[in-house]
Amino acid sequence: MDEKATGLVLRTRPLTETSLIVHWLTAEHGRLATVAKGAHRPKSPFRGKLDLFFLAELVFVRSRRSELHVLREVTVRDTHASLRTDLASLQRAAYGVQLVELLTESDTPLPGLFQLFREWLGILPRQPESPLPVLALEIKCLADAGLAPDAARGAISAGAREIVRLCGSADWERLASLRASPAQLSELRQFLHGFLQYHLGKVPPARAKAVR
Repeated sequence: MDEKATGLVLRTRPLTETSLIVHWLTAEHGRLATVAKGAHRPKSPFRGKLDLFFLAELVFVRSRRSELHVLREVTVRDTHASLRTDLASLQRAAYGVQLVELLTESDTPLPGLFQLFREWLGILPRQPESPLPVLALEIKCLADAGLAPDAARGAISAGAREIVRLCGSADWERLASLRASPAQLSELRQFLHGFLQYHLGKVPPARAKAVR
């Protein structure tokens, strides 16, 4: 039976010479993986529709034997083209994927996290020189997973604690205008690095470039 979802392409990899495995973050089913049969063929209906961070409506058939489902249809809604004009934004988006994958399990509905990540991809290019959107994503994702950082217990300044509070409570539009000093950013990098290491057991390798 066909199932429908709204999803963001998190990563892709070849399955065969013509077919592609596509990993999605969806509102309805959380993370899931699909196989796009014949995606590399010249006349494939998937051609040009399965790139990183594309937002799309998808139709798939669930496999009874594995977690790799069969993709039937894709309708692209947003390509997030502005991400592709800046290397720093792409690096940060790639780290965001690693963070989401570390915090979630497959086939678990994640409507809140899906909306959070979708909005974050939209605001990333607006602050290409600042790591603050990445730090805000960490704070919001951790809170969504029930692991909201307790800045009051961290050895950070009052100003940095206030930024943690705002990142946890304010929407992305408000955070787009938030500024932090170099010293505050350094405090937040170290504080959240330790928090991720303690609660998740590791820190995604792409973080170093994403928050510099």
